[in-house]
Formats: sequence, structure tokens, C-alpha cells
Amino acid sequence: MRGWWRRAGGLGLCLLTACSGGTPPSGDAAAPSPPVSLAVISASPKDAAQEVPADTPVRVSVAQGRLLSVRLADAAGTALTGTLGADGTSWAYDGHLALATPYTLDTVAEDATGLRAAQHSAFTTLTPAHTFAALFTPEDGSTVGVGMPVSLRFTRPITDRATVEKAVTVTADPPVPVAAHWYGNQRLDFRPEKYWAAGTKVSLALRLRDVQGTPGEYGTQAKDVHFTVGRAQVSVVDLEAHTMTVRQDGRLLRTLKISGGSPEHTTYLGALVISEKYEVTRMNSQTVGMGDEYDIKDVPHAMRLTASGTFVHGNYWADHSVFGSANTSHGCIGLADAKGGSPDTPAGWFYNSSIVGDVIEVKGEDGDTVPPDNGLNDWNLAWSQWVRGTALGVH
Repeated sequence: MRGWWRRAGGLGLCLLTACSGGTPPSGDAAAPSPPVSLAVISASPKDAAQEVPADTPVRVSVAQGRLLSVRLADAAGTALTGTLGADGTSWAYDGHLALATPYTLDTVAEDATGLRAAQHSAFTTLTPAHTFAALFTPEDGSTVGVGMPVSLRFTRPITDRATVEKAVTVTADPPVPVAAHWYGNQRLDFRPEKYWAAGTKVSLALRLRDVQGTPGEYGTQAKDVHFTVGRAQVSVVDLEAHTMTVRQDGRLLRTLKISGGSPEHTTYLGALVISEKYEVTRMNSQTVGMGDEYDIKDVPHAMRLTASGTFVHGNYWADHSVFGSANTSHGCIGLADAKGGSPDTPAGWFYNSSIVGDVIEVKGEDGDTVPPDNGLNDWNLAWSQWVRGTALGVH
């Protein structure tokens, strides 16, 4: 089973974003509030739903607007074709979903004035009784950045972790030692000591079929997954200087002006890995218990850095003087952008220059180091700590 990272329920994360930047709620009282779309999107199954029956219909509707696009896809990115209602306010998929599979549902709508609203949700279908599967990331055949770990999320809790770990192998060409680390009893990650070298070809062998993970629960998979590490892009954010230096294969590409988290909502420090990319998404303060401070329905060029809601994203609503001079967000890294997203802005350029698995190293005087299991941020554990996470004994 592919792409567990796109599955909301596995870590209890919200797929709406959790930060703002340059808006009045984040301390920049001079910044105007962005216009808000009146379109209200509803979807079923609900975001983060698990154990969804495979014959469940998928429905999307919009009030006070019309649908511009709806995309239902499995973790490999394969889209399932639905039917748009004649009036443009509803969409439906009535086909059969695959079992034990994560799905994403991405919708864009607009109101009568042309203002867009976006919604992203995810759900996972039912795993048959007495079995378990490994949802994996990255996807088979993908090209990723040098910071991408191999990450498995099991559909059932694993009690015999040593036996299950023995049934999973990760190898690299050219060869490099790769070690396993368990986060609890449902997540198993693999990484080398340092970032992958550009051009490395990585193979994941799952030999879980008939392996007992917990009494009475057996694996179902015998599968090989292959992905390639692309060019090496590592960016460095300096929160004190309000800059992000972007290097590719050691060569300086650009230094961008940024705005990070305010003193009340500091940005995580450490090595943060891009795990998802969205041309447009919604940011809603309710997802992190901040009440109605902000709800921006069309944030452009957003790339996820943590499961808890840290993004690097475009910001069109703040005065551009903020970038390079002040940290005003709720923890995200903001880049200047235009409404609707433009490839010619700093945010548009960085979005188009980035792939999933690229690393952003954040440095600053204040803030906490990101927990390694908050997203795909395994690199924030020292190698000596990492290898102690195996169930097979310290290497």
C-alpha cells in the first residue's frame, strides 16, 4: 500500500494548515485582511476518516459558489473519474474503492466574485479483518529530494516488531548503510547517517505476506518499491536575518527574503523535509485551537514541513516590506507572492524549484527543534540515537 503520508488518520493530523503570516492575528496590525471567498466546500467521507468501506460513495458539494476542480486520487497519484452535477455545485464518485488504501480529495471552488476556496482532505479504506498492510512513502517510481526517508505506517499496531522489521529491507545504489527506527508500534522509518547522495537509487523490499505482526494479524504484501534521489537541494533559513539561501548541488541559486514565526509562535528549528506540495490550500486557525483568528482559503505555493501544520508558503496579503525584516507568522515560513499565485514571485520560484524530499535547515536564536516524528524529519536524531530505534539490537 502506497503513500501513507497522504493519509490524515495515521498521525491524527489536520490537513488544513496551521499557520499564517503577516496577517493581523500574527501581530502585523497594519496588514489588511485578505478578501475571503464565500464558497463553502463540503466533502464525504470526512477528513481523516479511517476504515471506510470500499463501496462508500465519495461526494463533494459547494454552497454559495461553483466547483472549479475536484480530484480524487490514490496514493500513487492515479485519479478516479467522478461526475460533476449540471449546476456545478456537486460532484460524485460511485465506483468501488480499493481496500486498505489511502485516498486524497482536493477541491477548488469559487464564489460569484471569482474568489477561490480550496479544501484538501484524506481518508483510508477498510483493512480486512486479521490482516495488516504497510502504507509506504515515497511512491514507487518517484524522484525525491536528498532528505526523503523511507517511511512505513502499518494499518494495525505491531507487537512483534523484530519479526516485522526482518521482513523489510532497504538498500541503496551506490551502497550506503541504512538503519531502521521505530516510532511507537505503527511507524517504521529507514535512513542513512547523512542525507542521500544525489542520484542514489533506493529499493524497498516488503516481504510481509503471512508474517505475524501481532497475535492473529498477518501481513498481506510481497512487493518491491524503487525510487531515485534527484539533485541535492538544501536550503538554509536564517530567522534572525530573515533570509532563505537556496543551494542546489552545492551551487547558490538564490537568497530569498522570508518572514518566520513571531516570538509568540516561533518556527521550528532543525532540518525540515518537504513532504507535500499544494499549488493552493486553505489555512484555518481553528485546526490548532486558535479560534477564529484567521481563515485564508486560497494560500498559494504551499509545501508541508510538519504533520502539525508548519509550511513554507506564498503570502499575498502582507505588505512586502515584512519579508526580509520581520517574523510575524504563526510558525510558517512565508515568501512574497501574488494573489492566485505567480511563478514570477519568490514563492512561485521556490515552489517550482522544489520537490518532495528537499530539505530546509532552519536556524535561529529562539524556538524548539522539530520532533523527528513530526513529519518526515528523521534527520533531527543523531545517528547514535537513530540506530537504537531498531527492534533487532543496536548496530
